[in-house]
Amino acid sequence: MWPTSSRRWGGEAVFALPASVRVVLATEPVDMRKSIDGLMALVRTAWGEDVYSGHLFAFVSRRGDRIKVLTWSRGGFVLLYKRLETGRFRLPPVDAGAQVVHLDATQLAMLLDGIDVAQVRRQPAWTPPGRTGT
Repeated sequence: MWPTSSRRWGGEAVFALPASVRVVLATEPVDMRKSIDGLMALVRTAWGEDVYSGHLFAFVSRRGDRIKVLTWSRGGFVLLYKRLETGRFRLPPVDAGAQVVHLDATQLAMLLDGIDVAQVRRQPAWTPPGRTGT
């Protein structure tokens, strides 16, 4: 799942995800007692997503201090779990009625690091002349 890993200046391990990775974040809180099978069922039935796609599926607890990220990798599921000792994860804005929010790898990394994704401003992406942006 994690193509490369490196060390940050403080010695903390960092996982590098390709910019093309698709991240799907649940908009409603999820019971953190759910196992891989319970989260997998939610992805399949409620969202209609393919759990074996290699995409990352993220779930936040009711209190907002815990997050689980589920993905399929080479013959097995990987489940990342993070609990904040203080504070809450700052979720991105959600459209009314949406079940999920799509993030990119950078936004997921910021979310896991405690950065308020809604407050981050990006420069407009450059598009080569004659092409339409995506």
